[in-house]
Amino acid sequence: MSARTELIVADQVVASVAAHAAAAVPGVVRVEHGLRGLVTALTRAGRQLWTGYEIASTKGVRMQRDSGSLAVELEIAIAAERHAGTIGTAVQHAVVRTVREQTGVRVDEVSVTIVDIEPEAR
Repeated sequence: MSARTELIVADQVVASVAAHAAAAVPGVVRVEHGLRGLVTALTRAGRQLWTGYEIASTKGVRMQRDSGSLAVELEIAIAAERHAGTIGTAVQHAVVRTVREQTGVRVDEVSVTIVDIEPEAR
């Protein structure tokens, strides 16, 4: 008799791994809430206060599941001296690879929006 097991990774965990992967890419200054993520952040903060649990950071990350596929949307700020397209592509690859390695979840699409560019340090 063999036991069948199933692993379910919560969306908050996947989003947190995606945020950390994006933040680790050279040229990414920070992962941002952006305007669209502000409501989500406030909802999460309220839920955290209500339950008393510390919830993993998913700042600047939204996820959509549709018919078994997973799409991740990130909003980031980058360093001015870096090329936006290069950083965006690196973030996409890092998120897909890191989420798969750390959670076993396959990410089908990663959308990156650059919401701020930090000036060069003087």
